[in-house]
Amino acid sequence: MKVIKLPHMSEDEINTAINSQNLCRIAFIDDKYPYISPFQYVSINNILYFHFTDYGKKKKILSNNPNVCVSIENFKSDLSSYYFISIQGKLELVEDNDLKNKVMRQMAELARKNYSKNFLSAHGFEKKEEWDVLTSKNQTIYKLVVMNKPIGLKSF
Repeated sequence: MKVIKLPHMSEDEINTAINSQNLCRIAFIDDKYPYISPFQYVSINNILYFHFTDYGKKKKILSNNPNVCVSIENFKSDLSSYYFISIQGKLELVEDNDLKNKVMRQMAELARKNYSKNFLSAHGFEKKEEWDVLTSKNQTIYKLVVMNKPIGLKSF
């Protein structure tokens, strides 16, 4: 039997895919086992930014090990067309308040267009709020520092 390998995505295809999406999964290294969680992200100048709540397991894991793997995927429900991208790197806390505000404004704008307010709870807010609540206070933002070239595979 002949082994069939999925085609690799070009760098342009990967960048286009990253910029066309804004949901991903992040795999954290938690002692012996990975811990995977969904995240909304924004891409600014080809850097991925993520909002973290001020509580929870993810921040505790990050304090011990900032190395992560980000997975971005897209597929048709019948799997006739799909791609997935894997990006290894480390998360670094963003300190610049102007940049944090820019990230949160963009994240709120994308969410307002695409998501139910029920998703606000993933950001640590009540779903009765409006998306502008993301910009209402100083938020915790991390950026992905890419350590290895992203890998993207796609359907034929």
